[in-house]
Formats: sequence, structure tokens, C-alpha cells
Amino acid sequence: MNFKLKLTSLLEKALFLLFLVFLLSGCKGLPGADARKYPDDPKLRVKKNLDEGRGFRINDTLKSSKGGVFEFASSNELWRASLDVIDFMPLTSVNYSGGIIITDWYSNKKKQNESIKITIRFLTNEIRSDALEIKIFTRNCRDNVVNCELIKSNETIVSELRKEILKKATIYKKKNKKKTKKKN
Repeated sequence: MNFKLKLTSLLEKALFLLFLVFLLSGCKGLPGADARKYPDDPKLRVKKNLDEGRGFRINDTLKSSKGGVFEFASSNELWRASLDVIDFMPLTSVNYSGGIIITDWYSNKKKQNESIKITIRFLTNEIRSDALEIKIFTRNCRDNVVNCELIKSNETIVSELRKEILKKATIYKKKNKKKTKKKN
């Protein structure tokens, strides 16, 4: 029985040491250990940490605001520009959090047998050419909606649409910067 007690105690110590080693092995070191990376002035350190998204201010947490902080689609220039450029088309699915816009089939009155469908996927919120994945599908039908041929549209239409969206998004961004400068 004495042997069992010693074995149990030894096993507990070994498990504790194993746990401690496991816990400490994940540590990379103390934050801020390299003084060259952080300013000496505490106010500048706080500002740097807040700019990088680390930490919080007590005043911000004590403000009486209901709910959380949300960034709505109206603050995303690419999103707004995309919706404005394709505003003539009926929309099937619009999901801001999923980053996708899908239109319904749209046909011009002149060409009743031909209709198009556009899918825009947002890969990033930054205004740049690789931020959007645009697919345009063309449907050619012989008899109303019977005997239809589905074609993925050529890249010239896609590039023109992308160019128009990016142009409009940069205009929105410039307007947004002017508004924030006036407020400050």
C-alpha cells in the first residue's frame, strides 16, 4: 500500500511537470521584451498598441452603447460600387458577410432570347484589381426558355465591369476621406 501511495504521488508529480512543460513550451517570450521595438514613452506605447489592435480603453467600454460595433455594407466602397454598377439587374442573392452578389437572369428588350447573369465574389475589401472575382454567364435560348445554351462570357466584358466597379469605388473612397478630414 505504501508503494501504491508513492507511485501515485510520483505519477501526480510527473503529470504536473508534463503539464507545466507543455504550458510553457507555447510561450515565445514576454511581450515587449525587445526594447528596440517599443517606444520609451508609455503614452506612445499605449497608442502603438491601440493602433495595432491590442488592448482597449476603459472609457470606450464604459460608454453606454447598445449592441456591438458593426461595419455595414455602406462603409465598404467596393460593395457599394458593385451594387451601383449592376443596379439595373434584378438580384437573386446578396450576402455582405459572405462577400457575394448574384443577379438573376436579365434580358434586354431588344434580344429576348439572350439573357445574362452576373456573380461577383469579394476576395478582399481593398480596392485593387484582384479583389473581385467576376463571372458573367450568357444564356441563348431558341424557343423562350427551352433549348437554351449556357456560355461563360468572354473576359472583355468581365474586365470592363471590373474596371467600372474599381473606378466607382475609388471615387467613393476619395469622398469618404474628404468627409473624415472635414470632421477632424
